Amino acid sequence: MALIPHIIGGEHVETAERTQPVFNPATGQPQHELAIASAATVEQAVAAAKAALPAWRKTSLTKRADVFFNLRQLLKQRTPELAAIVTSEHGKVLSDAAGEIARGLENVEFASGLLHLLKGERDEQVSTGVDVHSIKQPVGVVAAITPFNFPVMVPLWMIASAIACGNTVVLKPSERDPSASVFIAELFREAGLPDGVLNVVHGDKVAVDTLLDSRDVKAISFVGSTPIAKYIYERAAANGKRVQALGGAKNHMIVMPDADLNGAADAAVSAAYGSAGERCMAVSVVVAVGGVGDELVAKIAERMEKLKIGDGTDPASEMGPLITAEAKARVESYVAGAEAEGATVVVDGREAQFEGDGFFTGVSLLDHVKTDSKVYLEEIFGPVLAVVRVDTYEEGLQLINEHQFGNGTAIFTRDGGVARQFEFEVEAGMVGLNVPIPVPVGSFSFGGWKDSLFGDAHIYGPESIYFYTRSKVVTTRWPKPDQSRVDLGFPSNS
Repeated sequence: MALIPHIIGGEHVETAERTQPVFNPATGQPQHELAIASAATVEQAVAAAKAALPAWRKTSLTKRADVFFNLRQLLKQRTPELAAIVTSEHGKVLSDAAGEIARGLENVEFASGLLHLLKGERDEQVSTGVDVHSIKQPVGVVAAITPFNFPVMVPLWMIASAIACGNTVVLKPSERDPSASVFIAELFREAGLPDGVLNVVHGDKVAVDTLLDSRDVKAISFVGSTPIAKYIYERAAANGKRVQALGGAKNHMIVMPDADLNGAADAAVSAAYGSAGERCMAVSVVVAVGGVGDELVAKIAERMEKLKIGDGTDPASEMGPLITAEAKARVESYVAGAEAEGATVVVDGREAQFEGDGFFTGVSLLDHVKTDSKVYLEEIFGPVLAVVRVDTYEEGLQLINEHQFGNGTAIFTRDGGVARQFEFEVEAGMVGLNVPIPVPVGSFSFGGWKDSLFGDAHIYGPESIYFYTRSKVVTTRWPKPDQSRVDLGFPSNS
């Protein structure tokens, strides 16, 4: 099997003390070997990024923008090839993989506007003969640690903004589906990015800890589970780094009695089972308000029967396998324990039959879920939808606001007043009004509240420019000769 290399300083590096297989989730068979980085290999990548930093920082904004215009075109041209790579290692269907690439492209397009995004501000004559202006400068070498569920979109959310701002990057993608990051790095190079500005290292906790502890890495971006996000935030912050660490989610979708139940059922199925539920913005809890539960559950179950689950390369497939055998076992364990926790198993995904050794599971629907159960409290990260029934809007709102996660949420209603009240009162970072997966467009930023985010900055969009730059304020005075004098008083603008 071919070895997937690191990319360091523009070169393929196959040095590895250890390797591990990369599987095709649809067949359950290994298809590549992956070089796992030692601490020394990670330090080599950091050194390459540090060496490339001075020249890249001095590169004109126009030339930087040219790289992103070129990259945009390359990504568009080679979307089918990149989507096939994603499907072969992640398992999601090709159309979903292409959609992921399109969403990543949004941030490439946003970063292309760096001449505007990096503008500072200026005030003249703040005091007699004194002007003040501010500038944005890169923070230095930054590390991007990305998850398996979006092997194209999330890296582009991070590295496009970081590179546009003049930083250099060490990208550590998930070891489960790493080839997309290698492909992206090669496209960046083809687009004109100098060697060493973007480096890719593959690894596990050894690689992550080396990045967190490196004196030369100034900022860390991470997307993954909440326990790891908290660990990364605490360790990196203790080392004086700037950190944005996005964690888990348990996204609720409230369905009001006045909602279009057909539309709500369509949205619930789409948002719960797309990409096999391996999305941090997936709807995992439907909150049925005021007696709509029976009809809504029936409509959801009816739609579930028609879903086509199979190999992601099959155009007929709407949902592919889970990423690993361990993920499949974990997801199915929640369904197995649901009845003991008081839930009604309306559709049991474990009963679905599939040929071969792929990591497939069926879609599951659990009704009358208790709010003190594991199924409700924990992030399952698979195709399992829980339904909780409440009598009033206020009870539904309370469920969301008391949950530990606050990533995304949605409400389905025809009442504009209720929708506005929900927008005002709900404690979550991203809100959908009759939109089940409210991932912001590229001109806004993505991120949650509570245990869904550690750090102050959200990812991509305007907040990414804040995160990947440092502001410098310059105060200027050009006095005429012989007009200066000693003055020990505190400076003022009088």
